[in-house]
Amino acid sequence: MLAWAKRQEAWIIEDDYDSEYRYRGQPVPALKSLDGDERVLYTGTFSKVLFPAIKLAYLVVPRVQVATFRHVMRGLGHGCPTLTQAVVADFIDEGHFARHLKRMRALYKERRENLRQALAHHLGNRIQLDLQAGGMHLLARLPDGVDDVALANRAASAGLGGHALSAWYLSSARQSGLLLSFTNVIDAAHADALAARLAALMG
Repeated sequence: MLAWAKRQEAWIIEDDYDSEYRYRGQPVPALKSLDGDERVLYTGTFSKVLFPAIKLAYLVVPRVQVATFRHVMRGLGHGCPTLTQAVVADFIDEGHFARHLKRMRALYKERRENLRQALAHHLGNRIQLDLQAGGMHLLARLPDGVDDVALANRAASAGLGGHALSAWYLSSARQSGLLLSFTNVIDAAHADALAARLAALMG
C-alpha cells in the first residue's frame, strides 16, 4: 500500500481505531510507523481512551504538509481549546496516559472474558463468538436465517446494546451477527444477567 501511494503520489488516511486496546499477541505497528516516504495521514482521538466529552482528536501529517493544514485549520476556525491540549500533553509527558492505558487494558480484558463466558453459558452453540485481538467489542455470529436487525431492535427496546452485523455490509452477501460492547460490563454477575436477557430475546 505504501509503495502504491508513492507511485501514485497519493495519500493514505490511517485511522488507527482501538489500537490502544489489544489483549493478545504483539501490537500491530501503525502504517504511519513504516511510512518512509511520508504518504500517510495518521488520525486518532482521545474520546475513547479518556472520555467522550474531551472532544480532542489529532492528525499527524507529513512535515511538508504542516503549513498547509495549519492554514486550513485557521480558516475553518475549528479546534480544541489550548488549555485542554496543554493538560493532555502534560498528562502524556508525565507518564499518566501510559499507566491509564495499562489499567484499562487489564480491566477491559477482564470484562470481555466475563461477557464471553456468560454468552457461552446462556447461548451455547446458538452463537459463534469471534474474539478479535483487540478493540472494545466482540462479535456474536448468528445462524443463517436469523434476522440480526430485528434482534438488535428488540434488544434496544429492552434496554440492551448491540448492533446488527449485516447492517455494516456493502454487498448483498451478508452475515448475521451482533456487535456487542463489553466496556460497561461491571462484573461477572452483570455479564450473566445481560447474557440471560439476550438469550430470552432470542427465544
